[in-house]
Amino acid sequence: MMAKIIKGKGFKGCVNYILDSKKGTTLLEAKDVRLKSKASIIQSFVSQAKLNPNLSRSVGHISLNFSAQDKDKVTNEMMVIVARDYMQKMGIKDTQYIIARHFDKEHPHIHLCFNRIDNKGKTISDKNDRYRSEKICKELTAKYGLYLSPGKEKVKTNRLKDPDKTKYDIYNLLTQLVSKSKSWKQLLYNLNRYGVDSQFKYKGQTDEIQGITFTKNGYSFTGSKVDRMFSYSKIDYHLKQNLFSQDQTQNKSQHQSQTKDIVESTLDALSGIGSMQVHGDDYEEEAFKDRMEYEEEKRKKKRQFRPKF
Repeated sequence: MMAKIIKGKGFKGCVNYILDSKKGTTLLEAKDVRLKSKASIIQSFVSQAKLNPNLSRSVGHISLNFSAQDKDKVTNEMMVIVARDYMQKMGIKDTQYIIARHFDKEHPHIHLCFNRIDNKGKTISDKNDRYRSEKICKELTAKYGLYLSPGKEKVKTNRLKDPDKTKYDIYNLLTQLVSKSKSWKQLLYNLNRYGVDSQFKYKGQTDEIQGITFTKNGYSFTGSKVDRMFSYSKIDYHLKQNLFSQDQTQNKSQHQSQTKDIVESTLDALSGIGSMQVHGDDYEEEAFKDRMEYEEEKRKKKRQFRPKF
Protein backbone atom coordinates (compact mmCIF):
# COMPACT_ATOMS: atom_id res chain seq x y z
CA MET A 1 0.00 0.00 0.00
CA MET A 2 1.18 3.49 -0.84
CA ALA A 3 -0.18 6.93 -0.03
CA LYS A 4 -0.04 10.04 -2.17
CA ILE A 5 -0.50 13.33 -0.33
CA ILE A 6 -1.90 16.21 -2.37
CA LYS A 7 -1.72 19.77 -1.08
CA GLY A 8 -4.64 22.00 -1.99
CA LYS A 9 -6.42 25.22 -1.10
CA GLY A 10 -10.01 24.67 -2.23
CA PHE A 11 -12.53 22.09 -1.09
CA LYS A 12 -14.61 22.56 -4.22
CA GLY A 13 -11.96 21.22 -6.58
CA CYS A 14 -11.05 18.37 -4.23
CA VAL A 15 -14.62 17.18 -3.61
CA ASN A 16 -15.56 17.46 -7.30
CA TYR A 17 -12.54 15.37 -8.26
CA ILE A 18 -13.14 12.70 -5.63
CA LEU A 19 -16.86 12.38 -6.41
CA ASP A 20 -16.44 12.53 -10.19
CA SER A 21 -18.88 9.97 -11.63
CA LYS A 22 -16.63 9.43 -14.66
CA LYS A 23 -14.22 7.56 -12.40
CA GLY A 24 -16.88 5.04 -11.40
CA THR A 25 -16.86 6.56 -7.94
CA THR A 26 -18.37 4.89 -4.91
CA LEU A 27 -18.70 6.93 -1.71
CA LEU A 28 -17.65 4.54 1.04
CA GLU A 29 -17.87 6.67 4.18
CA ALA A 30 -18.46 10.25 5.32
CA LYS A 31 -18.33 11.99 8.67
CA ASP A 32 -19.78 15.29 9.89
CA VAL A 33 -20.74 16.58 6.42
CA ARG A 34 -24.17 17.06 4.82
CA LEU A 35 -24.62 14.47 2.07
CA LYS A 36 -27.55 16.07 0.26
CA SER A 37 -25.30 17.01 -2.69
CA LYS A 38 -21.74 17.83 -3.69
CA ALA A 39 -22.52 21.46 -2.93
CA SER A 40 -23.68 20.63 0.61
CA ILE A 41 -20.55 18.57 1.26
CA ILE A 42 -18.34 21.40 0.04
CA GLN A 43 -20.23 23.95 2.14
CA SER A 44 -19.84 21.74 5.22
CA PHE A 45 -16.06 21.70 4.78
CA VAL A 46 -15.87 25.44 4.06
CA SER A 47 -18.00 26.38 7.08
CA GLN A 48 -15.79 24.45 9.50
CA ALA A 49 -12.60 25.80 7.91
CA LYS A 50 -13.77 29.30 8.90
CA LEU A 51 -13.11 28.34 12.53
CA ASN A 52 -9.44 29.05 11.73
CA PRO A 53 -9.30 31.53 8.80
CA ASN A 54 -5.55 32.05 9.27
CA LEU A 55 -4.75 28.61 7.82
CA SER A 56 -4.42 29.03 4.05
CA ARG A 57 -4.32 25.29 3.25
CA SER A 58 -7.15 23.66 5.16
CA VAL A 59 -7.80 20.96 2.55
CA GLY A 60 -6.47 17.49 3.23
CA HIS A 61 -6.40 15.16 0.21
CA ILE A 62 -4.75 11.72 0.29
CA SER A 63 -5.08 8.75 -2.04
CA LEU A 64 -4.39 5.27 -0.67
CA ASN A 65 -3.22 2.92 -3.41
CA PHE A 66 -3.21 -0.86 -3.14
CA SER A 67 -1.29 -3.29 -5.33
CA ALA A 68 -3.08 -4.83 -8.30
CA GLN A 69 -2.10 -8.18 -6.78
CA ASP A 70 -4.49 -7.42 -3.89
CA LYS A 71 -7.38 -6.73 -6.27
CA ASP A 72 -9.41 -9.75 -5.21
CA LYS A 73 -8.53 -9.35 -1.55
CA VAL A 74 -9.28 -5.67 -0.98
CA THR A 75 -13.02 -5.08 -0.48
CA ASN A 76 -14.77 -1.77 0.11
CA GLU A 77 -15.18 -2.66 3.79
CA MET A 78 -11.49 -3.49 4.15
CA MET A 79 -10.47 -0.24 2.47
CA VAL A 80 -12.51 1.75 4.98
CA ILE A 81 -10.92 -0.14 7.90
CA VAL A 82 -7.43 0.49 6.53
CA ALA A 83 -8.25 4.16 5.87
CA ARG A 84 -9.50 4.66 9.43
CA ASP A 85 -6.35 3.04 10.82
CA TYR A 86 -4.20 5.20 8.55
CA MET A 87 -5.96 8.41 9.64
CA GLN A 88 -5.66 7.52 13.32
CA LYS A 89 -1.92 6.94 13.04
CA MET A 90 -1.50 10.15 11.02
CA GLY A 91 -3.30 12.19 13.67
CA ILE A 92 -6.28 12.87 11.40
CA LYS A 93 -9.10 12.61 13.92
CA ASP A 94 -12.07 14.51 15.34
CA THR A 95 -12.68 16.15 11.97
CA GLN A 96 -14.81 16.00 8.81
CA TYR A 97 -13.92 13.60 6.01
CA ILE A 98 -15.22 11.63 3.05
CA ILE A 99 -13.76 8.40 1.62
CA ALA A 100 -14.50 7.39 -1.96
CA ARG A 101 -13.28 4.55 -4.20
CA HIS A 102 -12.29 5.09 -7.82
CA PHE A 103 -12.35 2.44 -10.54
CA ASP A 104 -10.48 4.31 -13.26
CA LYS A 105 -7.19 2.42 -12.81
CA GLU A 106 -6.07 -1.19 -12.71
CA HIS A 107 -5.03 -1.10 -9.06
CA PRO A 108 -7.57 -0.56 -6.23
CA HIS A 109 -7.41 2.88 -4.68
CA ILE A 110 -9.42 5.29 -2.59
CA HIS A 111 -9.40 9.04 -2.09
CA LEU A 112 -9.72 10.74 1.27
CA CYS A 113 -10.72 14.38 1.65
CA PHE A 114 -10.56 15.77 5.19
CA ASN A 115 -10.65 19.11 6.94
CA ARG A 116 -7.34 20.15 8.52
CA ILE A 117 -9.40 22.33 10.87
CA ASP A 118 -10.88 19.86 13.32
CA ASN A 119 -14.27 20.07 15.03
CA LYS A 120 -12.79 22.23 17.81
CA GLY A 121 -11.13 24.70 15.46
CA LYS A 122 -7.62 23.31 15.97
CA THR A 123 -5.19 22.63 13.13
CA ILE A 124 -4.25 19.07 12.21
CA SER A 125 -0.49 19.18 11.70
CA ASP A 126 1.06 18.20 8.38
CA LYS A 127 4.63 18.35 9.69
CA ASN A 128 6.76 15.62 8.09
CA ASP A 129 3.52 14.13 6.81
CA ARG A 130 5.08 12.39 3.81
CA TYR A 131 7.79 10.79 5.93
CA ARG A 132 5.27 9.68 8.56
CA SER A 133 2.88 8.45 5.89
CA GLU A 134 5.51 6.27 4.23
CA LYS A 135 6.36 4.62 7.55
CA ILE A 136 2.69 4.06 8.43
CA CYS A 137 1.94 2.55 5.00
CA LYS A 138 4.66 -0.03 5.54
CA GLU A 139 3.23 -0.88 8.97
CA LEU A 140 -0.31 -1.26 7.61
CA THR A 141 0.87 -3.29 4.62
CA ALA A 142 2.35 -5.82 7.04
CA LYS A 143 -0.54 -5.61 9.51
CA TYR A 144 -3.24 -6.41 6.93
CA GLY A 145 -1.16 -8.92 4.97
CA LEU A 146 -1.09 -6.82 1.81
CA TYR A 147 1.30 -7.30 -1.09
CA LEU A 148 4.75 -5.92 -0.35
CA SER A 149 6.63 -4.64 -3.36
CA PRO A 150 10.23 -5.91 -3.58
CA GLY A 151 11.43 -2.32 -3.87
CA LYS A 152 14.34 -0.80 -5.73
CA GLU A 153 16.86 -2.99 -3.91
CA LYS A 154 15.65 -6.02 -5.92
CA VAL A 155 15.96 -4.36 -9.32
CA LYS A 156 18.65 -5.86 -11.54
CA THR A 157 20.44 -2.64 -12.40
CA ASN A 158 22.88 -4.37 -14.75
CA ARG A 159 19.98 -4.81 -17.18
CA LEU A 160 18.91 -1.18 -17.04
CA LYS A 161 19.69 1.44 -19.66
CA ASP A 162 19.99 5.18 -19.20
CA PRO A 163 18.44 7.26 -17.86
CA ASP A 164 17.05 4.57 -15.49
CA LYS A 165 20.52 3.14 -14.85
CA THR A 166 21.84 6.53 -13.72
CA LYS A 167 18.77 7.12 -11.56
CA TYR A 168 19.36 3.85 -9.74
CA ASP A 169 23.05 4.69 -9.31
CA ILE A 170 22.01 7.91 -7.58
CA TYR A 171 19.42 5.99 -5.53
CA ASN A 172 22.05 3.53 -4.28
CA LEU A 173 24.46 6.35 -3.40
CA LEU A 174 21.80 8.25 -1.47
CA THR A 175 20.78 5.08 0.36
CA GLN A 176 24.36 4.64 1.59
CA LEU A 177 25.31 8.26 2.24
CA VAL A 178 22.20 9.85 3.78
CA SER A 179 22.26 7.45 6.74
CA LYS A 180 25.93 8.29 7.42
CA SER A 181 25.79 12.07 6.98
CA LYS A 182 25.21 14.66 9.72
CA SER A 183 24.77 17.72 7.49
CA TRP A 184 23.98 18.80 3.95
CA LYS A 185 27.58 19.94 3.49
CA GLN A 186 28.89 16.47 4.32
CA LEU A 187 26.31 14.73 2.13
CA LEU A 188 26.85 16.94 -0.94
CA TYR A 189 30.62 16.64 -0.62
CA ASN A 190 30.47 12.85 -0.63
CA LEU A 191 27.98 12.76 -3.53
CA ASN A 192 30.30 14.98 -5.54
CA ARG A 193 33.14 12.50 -4.93
CA TYR A 194 31.05 9.92 -6.79
CA GLY A 195 30.25 12.23 -9.69
CA VAL A 196 26.86 13.48 -8.53
CA ASP A 197 26.18 17.22 -8.66
CA SER A 198 23.42 18.70 -6.53
CA GLN A 199 21.40 21.87 -6.87
CA PHE A 200 18.79 23.32 -4.51
CA LYS A 201 15.53 24.78 -5.74
CA TYR A 202 14.51 28.01 -3.98
CA LYS A 203 11.09 29.57 -3.49
CA GLY A 204 10.91 32.64 -5.74
CA GLN A 205 13.58 35.17 -4.84
CA THR A 206 13.87 33.99 -1.23
CA ASP A 207 16.41 31.80 0.57
CA GLU A 208 13.76 29.20 1.39
CA ILE A 209 14.70 25.82 -0.10
CA GLN A 210 11.84 23.92 -1.72
CA GLY A 211 13.57 21.00 -3.40
CA ILE A 212 16.77 19.45 -4.68
CA THR A 213 17.97 18.06 -8.02
CA PHE A 214 20.72 15.48 -8.52
CA THR A 215 22.71 15.29 -11.79
CA LYS A 216 25.00 12.53 -13.07
CA ASN A 217 26.16 11.51 -16.54
CA GLY A 218 24.18 14.41 -17.97
CA TYR A 219 20.88 13.19 -16.49
CA SER A 220 19.02 15.17 -13.83
CA PHE A 221 16.40 13.96 -11.35
CA THR A 222 14.59 15.71 -8.52
CA GLY A 223 15.02 13.99 -5.17
CA SER A 224 11.44 12.71 -5.15
CA LYS A 225 11.87 11.30 -8.67
CA VAL A 226 14.85 9.26 -7.48
CA ASP A 227 12.63 8.01 -4.67
CA ARG A 228 9.99 9.55 -2.41
CA MET A 229 12.24 9.07 0.58
CA PHE A 230 14.84 11.34 -1.02
CA SER A 231 12.80 14.50 -1.43
CA TYR A 232 14.47 17.57 0.09
CA SER A 233 12.24 17.60 3.19
CA LYS A 234 12.79 13.91 3.96
CA ILE A 235 16.57 14.06 3.49
CA ASP A 236 16.69 17.17 5.68
CA TYR A 237 14.70 15.35 8.37
CA HIS A 238 17.06 12.34 8.25
CA LEU A 239 20.16 14.54 8.52
CA LYS A 240 18.76 16.32 11.57
CA GLN A 241 17.90 12.96 13.16
CA ASN A 242 21.44 11.69 12.49
CA LEU A 243 22.93 14.79 14.14
CA PHE A 244 20.55 14.50 17.10
CA SER A 245 21.51 10.83 17.59
CA GLN A 246 25.19 11.75 17.49
CA ASP A 247 24.70 14.50 20.10
CA GLN A 248 22.75 12.08 22.31
CA THR A 249 25.54 9.50 22.06
CA GLN A 250 28.22 12.09 22.87
CA ASN A 251 26.24 13.45 25.82
CA LYS A 252 25.73 9.92 27.14
CA SER A 253 29.44 9.15 26.76
CA GLN A 254 30.38 12.43 28.47
CA HIS A 255 27.93 11.75 31.29
CA GLN A 256 29.35 8.25 31.79
CA SER A 257 32.90 9.67 31.85
CA GLN A 258 31.91 12.31 34.41
CA THR A 259 30.15 9.71 36.53
CA LYS A 260 33.24 7.50 36.40
CA ASP A 261 35.46 10.40 37.53
CA ILE A 262 33.11 11.18 40.42
CA VAL A 263 33.03 7.55 41.53
CA GLU A 264 36.82 7.26 41.36
CA SER A 265 37.27 10.51 43.30
CA THR A 266 34.82 9.30 45.93
CA LEU A 267 36.62 5.99 46.27
CA ASP A 268 39.94 7.80 46.64
CA ALA A 269 38.43 9.99 49.34
CA LEU A 270 37.00 6.99 51.16
CA SER A 271 40.34 5.28 50.89
CA GLY A 272 41.98 8.26 52.57
CA ILE A 273 39.39 8.26 55.33
CA GLY A 274 40.03 4.58 55.80
CA SER A 275 43.75 5.24 56.21
CA MET A 276 43.06 8.01 58.68
CA GLN A 277 40.80 5.72 60.61
CA VAL A 278 43.46 3.03 60.77
CA HIS A 279 46.03 5.52 62.02
CA GLY A 280 43.51 6.85 64.52
CA ASP A 281 42.88 3.35 65.83
CA ASP A 282 46.64 2.82 66.18
CA TYR A 283 46.94 6.09 68.08
CA GLU A 284 44.11 5.21 70.43
CA GLU A 285 45.65 1.78 71.06
CA GLU A 286 49.02 3.33 71.97
CA ALA A 287 47.35 5.84 74.26
CA PHE A 288 45.48 3.01 75.97
CA LYS A 289 48.76 1.13 76.58
CA ASP A 290 50.40 4.24 78.05
CA ARG A 291 47.44 4.77 80.35
CA MET A 292 47.62 1.17 81.60
CA GLU A 293 51.36 1.44 82.27
CA TYR A 294 50.81 4.68 84.19
CA GLU A 295 48.08 3.13 86.38
CA GLU A 296 50.29 0.09 87.09
CA GLU A 297 53.15 2.38 88.15
CA LYS A 298 50.86 4.23 90.55
CA ARG A 299 49.76 0.95 92.17
CA LYS A 300 53.43 -0.08 92.68
CA LYS A 301 54.25 3.16 94.49
CA LYS A 302 51.26 2.79 96.77
CA ARG A 303 52.40 -0.67 97.76
CA GLN A 304 55.87 0.66 98.55
CA PHE A 305 54.57 3.30 100.99
CA ARG A 306 51.96 1.10 102.70
CA PRO A 307 52.60 1.16 106.50
CA LYS A 308 53.64 -2.12 108.18
CA PHE A 309 52.05 -3.28 111.49
